[in-house]
Amino acid sequence: MIGRLSGTLVEKMPPEVLVDCHGVGYEVQVPMSTFYNMPSVGETITLLTQFIVREDAQLLYGFGTAEERQTFRELIKITGVGPRTALSILSGMGVTDLAQAVSLQEAGRLVKVPGIGKKTAERLLLELKGKLGADMGARTAAVNDAQADILQALVALGYSDKDAAAALKLLPADISVTDGIKQALKALAK
Repeated sequence: MIGRLSGTLVEKMPPEVLVDCHGVGYEVQVPMSTFYNMPSVGETITLLTQFIVREDAQLLYGFGTAEERQTFRELIKITGVGPRTALSILSGMGVTDLAQAVSLQEAGRLVKVPGIGKKTAERLLLELKGKLGADMGARTAAVNDAQADILQALVALGYSDKDAAAALKLLPADISVTDGIKQALKALAK
């Protein structure tokens, strides 16, 4: 029903913002990935939205990108995942990280998000398989088997998912596992 809001950012109170659209203030809940990229209070903002009506509330969720909104929509289709949990997942991981976790079937990365247990993580991996990759195939960095092995090795060595993924981006796409681990460790040591 409400697909997009454009107006003046009036208040920022994570995870909620208030957007003034020609005299009407809309309270919009946003993932932290969108929140961190927002302009200062008083500036113009445009958000893609998802309007959800429940018997006890009407809620508006906002997103900075179409990918975030589409991922949110896919998440809330899953049994046991409501809008609040979907927002938490997007705040804790981001779209690219979630798509990578799903393509590599890494439940451990999902369990790190507050409110996501082992069973929910496994259900997410099962139900999102093929959906995020198909929608974001061109946008999400393709991770081949060698890159997946390098990433897993770095995480096993104690590096965070974020640091390991950042080091992986610095490597050539066709690098071998052994050389990739060596070069990634050199990059992480700097």
